[in-house]
Parts: sequence; structure tokens; C-alpha cells
Amino acid sequence: MKIAVIGQSLFGQEVYCQLRKEGHEVVGVFTIPDKDGKADPLGLEAEKDGVPVFKFPRWRARGQALPEVVGKYQALGAELNVLPFCSQFIPMEVINAPRHGSIIYHPSLLPRHRGASAINWTLIHGDKKGGFSIFWADDGLDTGDLLLQKECEVLPDDTVSTLYNRFLFPEGIKGMVQAVRLISEGKAPRLRQPEEGATYEGIQKKETARINWDQPAEAIHNWIRGNDKVPGAWTEACGQKLTFFNSTLNTSGLVAEGEALPIPGAHRPGLVTKAGLILFGNDDKMLLVKNIQLEDGKMMPASQFFKGSASSDLELTEEELATAEAVRSTWMRILPNIPQVEDSTDFFKSGAASVDVVRLVEEVKELCDGLELENEDVYMATTFKDFVQLLVRKLRGEDEEDQCVINYVEKTVKKLTLQMPYQLFIGGEFVDAEGSKTYDTVNPTDGSVICQVSLAQASDVDKAVAAAKEAFENGLWGKINARDRGRLLYRLADLMEQHQEELATIEALDAGAVYTLALKTHVGMSIQTFRYFAGWCDKIQGATIPINQARPNRNLTLTKKEPVGVCGIVIPWNYPLMMLSWKTAACLAAGNTVVIKPAQVTPLTALKFAELTLKAGIPKGVVNIIPGSGSLVGQRLSDHPDVRKIGFTGSTEVGKHIMKSCALSNVKKVSLELGGKSPLIIFADCDLNKAVQMGMSSVFFNKGENCIAAGRLFVEDSIHDQFVQKVVEEVGKMKIGNPLDRDTNHGPQNHEAHLKKLVEYCQRGVKEGATLVCGGNQVPRPGFFFQPTVFTNVEDHMYIAKEESFGPIMIISRFADGDVDTVLSRANATEFGLASGVFTRDINKALYVSDKLQAGTVFVNTYNKTDVAAPFGGFKQSGFGKDLGEAALNEYLRVKTVTFEY
Repeated sequence: MKIAVIGQSLFGQEVYCQLRKEGHEVVGVFTIPDKDGKADPLGLEAEKDGVPVFKFPRWRARGQALPEVVGKYQALGAELNVLPFCSQFIPMEVINAPRHGSIIYHPSLLPRHRGASAINWTLIHGDKKGGFSIFWADDGLDTGDLLLQKECEVLPDDTVSTLYNRFLFPEGIKGMVQAVRLISEGKAPRLRQPEEGATYEGIQKKETARINWDQPAEAIHNWIRGNDKVPGAWTEACGQKLTFFNSTLNTSGLVAEGEALPIPGAHRPGLVTKAGLILFGNDDKMLLVKNIQLEDGKMMPASQFFKGSASSDLELTEEELATAEAVRSTWMRILPNIPQVEDSTDFFKSGAASVDVVRLVEEVKELCDGLELENEDVYMATTFKDFVQLLVRKLRGEDEEDQCVINYVEKTVKKLTLQMPYQLFIGGEFVDAEGSKTYDTVNPTDGSVICQVSLAQASDVDKAVAAAKEAFENGLWGKINARDRGRLLYRLADLMEQHQEELATIEALDAGAVYTLALKTHVGMSIQTFRYFAGWCDKIQGATIPINQARPNRNLTLTKKEPVGVCGIVIPWNYPLMMLSWKTAACLAAGNTVVIKPAQVTPLTALKFAELTLKAGIPKGVVNIIPGSGSLVGQRLSDHPDVRKIGFTGSTEVGKHIMKSCALSNVKKVSLELGGKSPLIIFADCDLNKAVQMGMSSVFFNKGENCIAAGRLFVEDSIHDQFVQKVVEEVGKMKIGNPLDRDTNHGPQNHEAHLKKLVEYCQRGVKEGATLVCGGNQVPRPGFFFQPTVFTNVEDHMYIAKEESFGPIMIISRFADGDVDTVLSRANATEFGLASGVFTRDINKALYVSDKLQAGTVFVNTYNKTDVAAPFGGFKQSGFGKDLGEAALNEYLRVKTVTFEY
């Protein structure tokens, strides 16, 4: 069809481009006159294509259409007028001229919110549903017959910008193109607009945007967010006009304590807190405002209101001065009417519009090696000097901590002062759990309480998932390129390395990990994992696939690997930080967002990790951490309809339950690393000293709290007694003690309940007839210490031969000399298949045994040799799916096939 496009803005530009892609002929574009020497994007795009562009300042005078304007329009011979976000009043002589008439886009569900400022009024009225209408133009104001409508949910903290960017802009463009397609196919409906439920509200202006304080908190919040950015909801306080932006009703964990801000007419004075300005409705409920604009136009964080401009200006280095001059050149390009950009030049007062904010953010990103600014940053620093200061602070990494209030428990341990967050981490903020519920996390070395940690409730899980979903669908995380994503993960790994002593000490306090092991493995491997997966971010690739051609046409088929969305990760207590890293690094590298449930008994390194993600610049909502019980928090994650993947490490029993919940909820993707009873076969032709050394490690590493621990050692008859003797000698040399002491070999078990299970496990072994060679009891000292234990003469039918202890208990069985196949049969006679091992000098035997062992990992003449590049995961009831290596990425990706015909 021949189409005339009458409209403006990026929206109009995109509609124009899509209509041309559909094959329609755009015979003319009518847009607004240039403003401050800058053309509208719609006009600019059409001029590039050689399409006639008209910029009439007006279409009629004294109510009558201007003949010269109508004449120029009629000469184009348009068959349809498409009006995307048209702000001008078009005469009916133009509206009715084409044979198909005119269609208009309107950003509300007509007949509701006819007139201007429809998006504002959708929010102001607290509508739960928003959307857009495309209707046939008539001589009324948004009263024409409906052609097409689409609706969306309005989220509690939506603003005009978020609602527009998330739905009204992208879906509205598609809707306009769909409407034109229906018209061209002769299938476009004309549905009479009902008058029932019709509303009309005038355009929002600054003078009418004053806040009425005599209403509930939710209504005040709706008013502020409905006026956010333009024109801005305001009140009088402190002798000036204050405009409020960025309002939220999410005040979970906020305490109504701060410096009072008297507001005439308000139910109660506002409170300036570290989180922002707390306001109260007449129902005594709270809302939080994060930004305030002063009467002189200066924008500031609400938390800084009484501090004013107290912070001193930064003195710039030569390199930073050069960056400032480059930014000045950028401002000059964006603001062509300004002869010179001075320190006092105001971006918006110099003619910049919202599209220029986007351009400035993108140009700064290119100029400053991928630095991510938010549009909000430009509104917060509108003068050139303030903008440069903000930019330099971000480049120096000085601004992140100030944006988040972190409450710490401080402890001095071994001359190191630990700062440990203890609240839930949701949407980039540390907050109390619903109802301020807490629990004690205990130091297993002496049974003392380290601190009280927030105990997440089901509602907190919902908030965390909502934050992760918003970050995935609308946040920066989904918009930055893969290489920038990798850069952020590298930065996070660097910060973990800078804090490695602190992290290892917290791991020793909270999990009982021996400090030296925690430094090397718990923390060291965590750092390596994030660096490894940071390198994968820009190497996640699809493929082109030759398919059967549809002659005479041709086909191109390609695959894309995409993130799955919001992922839930449930972490065990044996390696709190390392297990978090194994799963989270792959999850984030693939582009997902995550809600992490650390084990209830070991939450502290996870919460310290959350703090480091803030310092690294990981966008808010990408990582969320919610300590709590598995039965409540883990269950809610498994059941949640917005979670698309669960990664779980833990017991087989719980894994089966999670798998069932994932199936019944929304068939979410799941990977499980479950129980083990890993066999270690030691042949007589081995290097015996090495077999003893590695056999000890296979059982006693990390106090036996090791998923791949050798659950049963099969020792060939001819070396059995010698092997046992050497093991007992080595056990006697192990130093049991405080995990923070550098010479300790064996620390406390993770928690008291586990210690009791180990005692019962050994009692059952003795009762069934196994020989307890050493250990088997709790160490008589404070804390949860258990003796390193050795059992021999263990027969296949015994409980301890079949069930995992998950503790420092070595289970030894004999096998006849040379009987390889029988010992393999015994080793495989288990429903578990996580890991296994074999010691022999015979390469043929080693290869044969490694082929036959039914386990996801086989160690030959070594044990516990995991690496970030090597896939890790089990067979049978030890689960499925992989951590580590390239294979781990596939757990957090989905493959999309796209086929073109040409």
C-alpha cells in the first residue's frame, strides 16, 4: 500500500522502518518542525531514504484546514494514513482522504484514558492492566472504532519509562505493523468503542502535579510514579519546591528512623534515611522516594538531602582530564546550538531530549571502555561539571558502596576485621526478611552464635524472583554485550581475590573449613571458576545447518544459544562459596539472572559474595541471595512459575522431590548433583605410598564433607593389611583443632545434627559386624569435632557399605588378587555414580577399569583432582547435568532454531 506516516519520535521512526520492511511504499512523512536546530528521528530516517518529509508548524488556522498544506498532502496519493504517536491535530480533510482512512496509536486501553498523558493516568489511577489501542480516526478525541488492542500487567513500581520501554514501545510497533497488515489483507475490524468506563483526563503539567497528602500511601506512590520524569510530582518543604522521583512501595526491612523532613499537609514528616526519603500516607503506611529535584533544577539522591553539596569535588588526574575533554566534545555534538560547553552548561536546558540521554549513555560507554551508565545518572547530574564528577567517581569505583546500605556484623579474628552482611540480598539491596524473622548461624568450632541472619519467607522468594525477572527482561544485564558481561565477571573475580583472606576466614568460622584449605580450595577455586566462565561469555555461539532446500527458493537455518531466564540455585553446606561459584558463574556467563538459596547453616560467605557483586558493578537484581530453610525457600523456588531453571546440589532424596516440583510447576529445566558412594579400587601393583596418601585425601579431605569422597575403598588382598597399617599410622598424625590454626589438618563437622548422624552411622557399622580400627566417636572438646575413622572387614550387605556417610569415615573392603571383573561388579553395585578411582601401574588395567566404572568422573592414580575446565556431574541416582567446563554452560542455555527462506 501507499502510506503516509504522520507522527514523531523514535516510535514513529521504528514504525516507519518496519512498514518499509513489510514492502509498503511510504509516499510521505509528516513530522514536527526542528526543535533547537535538531530534526525529529522520524524525519531524519525518511530523509536518508529519499522519502518526502514535511514539517508543517500547523495544519489549520482558526479551525480551518490550510489549503496549501492539504494540497501538498493530497498530491502524494496515500491509500492509508498511519499516525504513530502523533501530537498534532490533523484536519478531517486529511484524515478521511485515503481510501482506507487513518489509524492512530494510543497508549491506553480505550475508552479508558482518552486524551493526552494516557500512560501517566494509567499509573496515577493504579490500573492493574495497561496497554495500547490502535483505532480508526474520526472527528472525536480518541473515540474512533477500535482495530486492535493489546494489554499488559502494570507492575507495582512501574513508571512511565519502564511501562513504555517494556511493553508500549516494542509491542506498540509490532501492533502498528500488524494493523497495517490486517488492512492490506482486508481483515481489519472496526469495533465500536463503548462509552461505559470511558475516562478523559487532561495533559499533566507542572502546576497540576502537586501532591495531595490526604490520601493513602499507595495513591501517593501512584501519583509520584505517574508523574515521574515529566512533569514531576512536587510539594513545598523547607521553603522551596521539591520534586520527587523514583518512588516504591517496597519498604520491606526499612526502619522508620531518620532525620525528619517536615512537609506541610503531610500526615507525618518525611524521614531522610540511608535508603532514601520515607513518606507516609494518611493510612500510616510508608513509601520510599529515592531521588529529589531541588527548585534550582539540581537532582540528588534523597538520602543526601540534608547533606546538600557537602562532598568536595574530585581533583582529576591528567588521564581523567583528557577523558573530561572527550566527554565535552560529545556534549558539543549532541548540543549543536551551544557555542561552547562550560562547566555550568545544563544538558537539558541546552535543548537535550530523552533520545539524547540514550545517545550520551551509549557514547560514554564507547569512550570509557564499556562503562555502564544508567539514564538516571544523566538526570542526576545535569550540568557538565557534575556529570564529569559523577563519571570519574564511577570510573574510580567510588560510587557503588554509597548506593547500597549494608549493615554488618563485625568480628576481629586473627588480627583480621571481618565485615559480614547478614540480611537478605534482593534487587541490589540488603533487606530484612518478611516480619523481620531471623535465625542463629553457629560456629561449629565451639558452638557459639556468630550472628543472627535474616530468615527468608515465601514472600521474600517472590520478591527476589520478581527482581531477577525484571533485571533479566528490562534491566541492563540483558542489554550489555557478551564481552562487557565477561568484563564484569572478571572484575568480580578480582574482588574475590582481593577479599580472599576475609572470605576464607568467614568460611572457617561458619562452615568449619580448615583455613588453609578454604584459602586454596573453597575460595581459590571459586575465583578460578569466575575467571574461567568470564572468558566464555563472548564465545557462546550457535551454528548454521544445511537443511533440505525448498526449491526453487533457498533456505538458511541457524541456531542461537540464549539464556533461559531466572534461575534458582540451591547450595549445600560443605563448600558454601565454591558450590555457589560453580553454578552461579556458568549461570551468569550465559546471561541469566539468579536467585541463590545458600544452605541455612552456612549463609555468610554467600552474603559477602553479594556485597562483592555490588562493588563489581553487577546490575541490581541480577544476583539475589535468600538464606532460609529448604522446605520453604527451596520449595518455593522449585514451584515458582517465573523460575526457568533449578540447579541443586544435595541429597538424592531432596533432589527427587525438587525434580517432581519442577515438573509439576512449569516443567522448568533442572540439573542435580546428588548423593554418592564413590568406589576407589586399589590394586596390588600400585605405588602404595601414593595410594595411601591419595586414599587418605579421598576420604578425609574437607573433614569428609566432600561429595566425591571415596565412600568405599576396595583393596587387593595381598596389600590389604599393609595398606590399613599405613593408613592408621597417618590418621594418628592428623592434628584435630581450630580450623583457623595454620597447622590444623582436621576441623569440626559442619553442624551438630550432622555430627550426631556420623556417631549413629559408626554405631550401626559396629553393630553389623564391621571392624572399627580407629575413631568412631565425637572428640571430647567443645564444638562439633568427630574422630577420623577407619572400618575394615566391611561386607557388601552392610549399611555402611551402601550408604554415604558424608564424613571422615574410611570404609575398607578386600577383594581377591587378580579378580578385576568381580571387584568392578561390586564397585558398580550401587545406585550412585558420582565419582570413582583406581590405583594401578598397569595402563591396560587402568583403561579397562575406567571404561567399566559407572561414574561421571574416574580418577586414575590420583583423587579429588577437579578443575574448572573439566565437566563434573554424576550418573544414575547421583543426578544429571554438569558443573564446570563448557558443558556447564549448556545447563543454563536454550537452543533456538531459526529458518529463513529466500
